[in-house]
Amino acid sequence: MAEVLPSILSADFANLGRDVRVMEEAGAQILHVDVMDGHFVPNLTIGLPVVESLEAFTDLRLDVHLMISNPDEMAARFVQAGADSVSVHYETTAHLDRLLESLREMGASAGVALNPQTPVSVLEDLLPKCDYVVLMSVNPGFGGQEFIGYSFDKVQKLRTMAADCGHELIVQIDGGIDLKNVAQAVEAGVDWIVSGSAIFGSESPRETFRKMQQIASGMAVCT
Repeated sequence: MAEVLPSILSADFANLGRDVRVMEEAGAQILHVDVMDGHFVPNLTIGLPVVESLEAFTDLRLDVHLMISNPDEMAARFVQAGADSVSVHYETTAHLDRLLESLREMGASAGVALNPQTPVSVLEDLLPKCDYVVLMSVNPGFGGQEFIGYSFDKVQKLRTMAADCGHELIVQIDGGIDLKNVAQAVEAGVDWIVSGSAIFGSESPRETFRKMQQIASGMAVCT
C-alpha cells in the first residue's frame, strides 16, 4: 500500500503544531520535512530546532529531505534530532557510500534523492545500500510547481533496476502530486508519495489528504 506523506513545506509555519495534528487526525503515518540551505537550492526553510520540536510533539515518523550542500556534516545531526529517515542528494556528496552506511548504522532509513535531470542509472552500484530513493518530479527549491512528465518513466526504470539486483526498495516521488495524478504515481510503482501545496493549500487539508490516501491505498478512484 502506498503512503501519502504530507510535506510541511506548504504548512502554515505560524500554526505548524495545528497542521501536524490535522494530519495525524486524518491518518497520516509519515511527515515529510524539507531542509533547504539557500545554496544547493535557491530557498531557505527549516533546520535542526524544528525537527527536534516535531520529534517531541508528534509520534508520526519524520522523513527528512536534505537539500543542502554539506550533507556529510549535517545528516547525522538530523538523525540525532529525531529524523527516522534521511535522504541526501546524489548531486551533493562525493562520499555517498560512506554516508548511507553511517545513516543506517545510526538506525535511520537511508535515502538518496535525484534531481529531475539525474538519471537513475547513477545508482546502479549503490542501490543495495539505499533503503529508499527520492525521485524529484519538480526542480527542487519551492513548493507548488508543476509535475515533470517524464518522472513516472524514471520510477519504472528504478523499479527494474531494483528487481534486477533483487533489492527491496522504497520509491518516493516528490513534487507536483495532487488528486489528479496520485493514482498514476501508484500505478507507476511509487511507495511514498510526497504532497505539500495540494494538501495544505486546499480548502480542507484533512479531507484532501484523506482522499489522496484512499486513492493511494486502492480504496477509491479519482474522478
